[in-house]
Amino acid sequence: MNPPDPTPPDAGFFGSFGLRLGRYFVHGVLILAPIVVTLSLLHWVVFSIDGWLRPYVGLPGVGFLLVMFGVLVIGWIGSFFLIDRLFALFDRWFERVPGLSFIYSSVRDFFQAFVGKKRRFTKAVLVNVLADEVWLVGFLTDEDVTNFNLGAEYVSAYVPQAYNVAGQLYLIKRERIRPIDHLPSADVMKYAVTGGAVDILTPPPASNGKK
Repeated sequence: MNPPDPTPPDAGFFGSFGLRLGRYFVHGVLILAPIVVTLSLLHWVVFSIDGWLRPYVGLPGVGFLLVMFGVLVIGWIGSFFLIDRLFALFDRWFERVPGLSFIYSSVRDFFQAFVGKKRRFTKAVLVNVLADEVWLVGFLTDEDVTNFNLGAEYVSAYVPQAYNVAGQLYLIKRERIRPIDHLPSADVMKYAVTGGAVDILTPPPASNGKK
């Protein structure tokens, strides 16, 4: 007795044509979706900023350019020593105002963790928390957590959640941390927040002079 044929019966011309159309449609979605989402987000940002300046600026896009130019000017002025000291005074003043201090310091530290001089998400690591053979992708954020009375052998590691802006902070022993030194931290972050759906290209090994 012959085994059953695993291939489905021929659906005819219209059936195969429909399958091809379905594949083309999915392929089109995969091409257009990232472009549309990116442009939609850019459109929302530009027109939101334009809306703030709408009584003064009527030409679309000009308000966005003015705000970007203003940010650049403030960054340039803030690079001077005296102006930087003045901003430091405002910084300390905001931290002492009840109610505002929590919001201001939280927002400031959040942005500095990503793009400031005190960036924290630059050391990608594997974190062993749940079980001996289960590793989480995270970032080493603090190597001195003695303020929590845990000892010098503990560090803090942040593990982002996939498709979410949330994450989990772990205070864990150094021995349960493995550094990811061979991959850029930005690529590791993308891999973590997309649930491993993106490809990470491992850089080629360093040349030792041998051919």
